[in-house]
Amino acid sequence: MEPISILIADDHPLILAGLTSLINATPEFHLVAQACNGRQALEYYKQLRPNVILMDLNMPEMNGVEAIERIRQINPNACIVILTSYQGEEDVYRGLHAGAQAYLLKDAGLEQLIKCIKTVAVGGKFLPTEVASKLAERMETNRLSKRELEILVHLATGKSNKMIARSAGIEVGTVKFHVNNILAKLNVSSRTEAATVAARRGLLSMF
Repeated sequence: MEPISILIADDHPLILAGLTSLINATPEFHLVAQACNGRQALEYYKQLRPNVILMDLNMPEMNGVEAIERIRQINPNACIVILTSYQGEEDVYRGLHAGAQAYLLKDAGLEQLIKCIKTVAVGGKFLPTEVASKLAERMETNRLSKRELEILVHLATGKSNKMIARSAGIEVGTVKFHVNNILAKLNVSSRTEAATVAARRGLLSMF
């Protein structure tokens, strides 16, 4: 079998050197290029069409999410692994939503990295359990209606149902109905928990 061709996109020299060493030490892999920003990654992809791209998200000139989107416009079947040093929920969601099939932290072990690359190269997805769990949470969040998101923001400020009703221009009974739906969709049992989840997922900045 032909080795899996790989493009690395990362602006940190030590990370590039480490990944290069690991890939070169794996007979099934072949490193075709190293990019230090998203724009360069896009150009290398156009020229070389590697089987798999290891993409950092936080890069100059063009960030990883935009680079993923642009590459997927060229080839909707491009195989992309987000490989980053931080694990923000929004970054996970945006990167995967843009078209990446896998997400790994840079401190992942060699065996996990090899397994991830091989899985993605044949069209599979690779998400560590904690990442899959966070993505599932985000999907649940997306089920909140615009009105429920508005009520959630009011709720997070500590307002009572009566105060929320006055602010939103609706009946108290309607507020109670929305609050119950919010708690169920966020899988929490109290208004305090709902506010905590809302803050963690960045929902409070939507209104």
